[in-house]
Amino acid sequence: MKMTSIIIILTLLLIGHINALTKPKAATQIKNNTIETLIMGLNSENLGLQSSSAYLIGELKISQAVIPLLKILHTEKNEELRIAAALALYKIGSPIAIYAVKQSIKFDDSERVSKLCASFYNEYLKNKFYDEEINVDVSKTALK
Repeated sequence: MKMTSIIIILTLLLIGHINALTKPKAATQIKNNTIETLIMGLNSENLGLQSSSAYLIGELKISQAVIPLLKILHTEKNEELRIAAALALYKIGSPIAIYAVKQSIKFDDSERVSKLCASFYNEYLKNKFYDEEINVDVSKTALK
């Protein structure tokens, strides 16, 4: 009964925030109860609820959920859930989150998880260097 109500609440919140995913992040205001519900979903026993919560947390870039995602990444036995946590951490993009993904490349027992973490980390580096190249090009143009 408790699990069913959590799933229903999460579904209602999901429906209510579909438009939030399509709006620019600056205009999106995520309510505290949404954040709390998604974190509760991460701590659930239901694998589907955990992975969908991790996905939404990554899409919404909820930095308050970094610690529960780190816990999943480091202690969860299920590979798919660790991958979902790593993807969410990559999307959040905070230094702690990116460092955890980088460390999972070396220390995760699963080759699949390690390879996907390496892919996420390489994508992060590529985007970081691409942004820096744009800034350098803008600076060169301004100096001319």
